[in-house]
Amino acid sequence: NWYCENLGIHHPRQIEFARLNMTFTVMSKRKLLQLVKENHVTGWDDPRMPTLVGLRRRGYTPESIRAFCADIGVAKFNSTIDVIRLENSVREHLNSVASRRMAVLNPIKLTITNWPEGKVEMMNATNNPEDESAGNREIPFSGELYIETEDFREEAPRKFFRLKKGGSVRLRSGYIVDCHDVVKDEDGNITEVLCTYDPETKSGEDTSGRKVKGTIHWVSREHAKKVTVRNYDRLFKVENPDASSDTGSFLDHLNPDSLTTLTAHVEPALAEAAVGDRVQFERLGYYVVDPDSTDGELVFNRIVPLRDTWGKIEAKGKK
Repeated sequence: NWYCENLGIHHPRQIEFARLNMTFTVMSKRKLLQLVKENHVTGWDDPRMPTLVGLRRRGYTPESIRAFCADIGVAKFNSTIDVIRLENSVREHLNSVASRRMAVLNPIKLTITNWPEGKVEMMNATNNPEDESAGNREIPFSGELYIETEDFREEAPRKFFRLKKGGSVRLRSGYIVDCHDVVKDEDGNITEVLCTYDPETKSGEDTSGRKVKGTIHWVSREHAKKVTVRNYDRLFKVENPDASSDTGSFLDHLNPDSLTTLTAHVEPALAEAAVGDRVQFERLGYYVVDPDSTDGELVFNRIVPLRDTWGKIEAKGKK
């Protein structure tokens, strides 16, 4: 400004704007480079990195990033944006475009004791309730299923609306089942849940008049496909790693649980997924097929989880 004024030359208008800062990460290129060089992440495209290549591999869509930018606007003063706003932007977009599929990440066996031996029934399920043009798909249903371990309690609190011993629950796009017993190993751990099904309660054809509060997802044990799932979480365990590193290094606040890898059981339709395909694992979260996938092994990255109402209740101790 001083030179322009004293030289009497054209004085362009200058506007300064602040750098975007987000919670639970660092945006300094020097610190991001340190994360890469010291192998705290797998590279610039690590899905935990706040880089465009990282967000792309994580499964974020261009539409969701543009919506996030429009939401926060351009500020002149430094501030920190809650990463929840970025996560909500991708949730909102994928809710309207992502196909629904069922996957069980932490399985426990559910056996329907009154199911006809050898019978397999095809269930009709909606691909996306937000998009009628997405159509439907068929899912095989049998007498031996996998459900999430977290969806069953032998003894459950009052507000636990999933499956419990002596209780009932609807299997999504399937039947209502009633749990009457469990099987345990020598250490007392539950290895199998025993239920009966009500043949009058098939989804879309229910003539029973029964009402249950809970609905859980499942996959047929015989027909399920195995895939690798990478559950990514926030890279740091504190909201502001920079501010929290005054007496140490920002690396002291790395989240040791920012990546969990496991083998999941998924419905057969997911075996045809291609790299870059985004789907919602029903009741769990949104996932994308990673480039590390091969013909023999599909790898799914978690983009963002769905909200877990019961998890929040448990965290607050309201049981």
